[in-house]
Amino acid sequence: MAKKQLTLKGTVLRVLLYLVVIIVCIITLYPYFAMFCTALKSRAEIFSMNGTILPINAMWSNFIDIWSRAPMANYMLNSLMIAGGSTIIAMLCGIPAAYALARMKFKGQTAFLGFVIVSQMFAPVVLLIGIYKVMSILTLTDSILGLVFINAAFNQAFTIWLLRGTFMGISAEMEQAATIDGCNRIQGMTKVLLPVAAPGIVTTLIFIFINAWNEYTVALCLISTSEKEPLTVGINVFNGYNMIEWQYLFAASLFAIVPVVILFMGIEKNLVSGLASGGVKG
Repeated sequence: MAKKQLTLKGTVLRVLLYLVVIIVCIITLYPYFAMFCTALKSRAEIFSMNGTILPINAMWSNFIDIWSRAPMANYMLNSLMIAGGSTIIAMLCGIPAAYALARMKFKGQTAFLGFVIVSQMFAPVVLLIGIYKVMSILTLTDSILGLVFINAAFNQAFTIWLLRGTFMGISAEMEQAATIDGCNRIQGMTKVLLPVAAPGIVTTLIFIFINAWNEYTVALCLISTSEKEPLTVGINVFNGYNMIEWQYLFAASLFAIVPVVILFMGIEKNLVSGLASGGVKG
C-alpha cells in the first residue's frame, strides 16, 4: 500500500512538473508567435479594431518585401563580421588569460580576478562618452573594426571568468602526464586541455557571439553610415517618423534571431556541461 502511494505521488509530481514546463514554454514562446503572426499581416489588418492574433490573410510576401525595402543582406553581413570578429578576438585573448589564472600563481592574482568581476558590472551605455572619445582618437568611429574591438573588450571579462572555471574543473595531472611524454606547456594546453574543455569553450563562444550580435547602443552611437550598420540598428529603417511598419519590422526581427537559433541547436549537447564546468569554484 505504501509503495502504491509513493508511486502515485511520484506520478502526480511528474505531471505537475510537465505542466510547469509547458506553461513556461508557452510564456517564453508566445512573443515569438505574436511576432510571426504580425509579420504575416497587412498594415490595415494590424491597425484594425476587430483584429485577432492570427492573420486573416497571411501575407508571406512581407518576408520577401523587406529585402527590397532595406539592404537586409548588408545588415546581416555586417552583424556577422562584428559578432564573428569580436568572438575570435575575445577567445584568442581569453583562453590564455583564463589558463594562466587557472594554472599559475602570481602576485596580485586575487586583485586581478576582482578587477575582472568589477569590469563586468559596467554597461556600455555608462561608458559611451569615453568609448566615443577613444574611438575618435583611434579614427575607428563609423567603422566595423571599431565595433569588433569594443564588443571583444566588453565580453573579455565574461570569457576569462567562465573559461577559468572550466580549466579549473579539469585535473592538472593530465597536463603533467603530457609533460612527462615530452610536451611543453603550450603543447599540453593545446593538445590535452583544450580538447577536454571543448564544451566550456563552445558555450563561452556562443554567449560571446550572441552578446555581440544583439549589441545595439554602441553601434547606434558610433555608426553614422547606413552601409556599415549592423542588423540591430539597420532594422530601424522600418521605424519611421510618421509610422512604424510593424509587419516589416517583425519580419526583419525574425530573420535576426535565425543565426542565434541555429547556433543554439548546434551546441545544445554541450551547453549544459559547459555551463556546469564553468561554474567550478577556484
